[in-house]
Amino acid sequence: MNHLDDAQLRDMLQRLRRFALSLTREASSADDLVQATVERALSRGAQQNAEASLRAWLFSILYRLFIDGKRRERRHARWLAWFGRGEEGGSSTEDIVLAESGLAAFARLPTEQRALLVLVSVEGLSYKEAALALDVPIGTVMSRLSRARAAMRELAEGNTPPPALRRLK
Repeated sequence: MNHLDDAQLRDMLQRLRRFALSLTREASSADDLVQATVERALSRGAQQNAEASLRAWLFSILYRLFIDGKRRERRHARWLAWFGRGEEGGSSTEDIVLAESGLAAFARLPTEQRALLVLVSVEGLSYKEAALALDVPIGTVMSRLSRARAAMRELAEGNTPPPALRRLK
């Protein structure tokens, strides 16, 4: 068991908030999600697997809290209004347009794909750590990540991919 101390917690807060913001797309909701994550981690520190990375464990808690919240929303038929992306200054109009296009493409991806892109590409988790955090097999991480990257390329170039159809046997 790894004990979560103040230094480790402070180091993780910004990463947790960035991940939460990528999922919720709203600063106040992201802050609430991070607070709930820290609360759960502190109250259930004994449940952390010694083999698992502390970072992956915290991301896992955050992701599961997010999914639980979404399920609760659906059950009660309440929908949140998604808005509020911060604007960053760019050096040229072209940079700003490209950045906004990329953000718009990212926002159109399914939650599972956005989560994987943030965990692997931004937070630097390995595929194994991302699989632990999201509680999915490593093969699922690899295939979802591949699909997410392909969809980002298509959306950023202005191409709208056809809806994904599942083949049922």
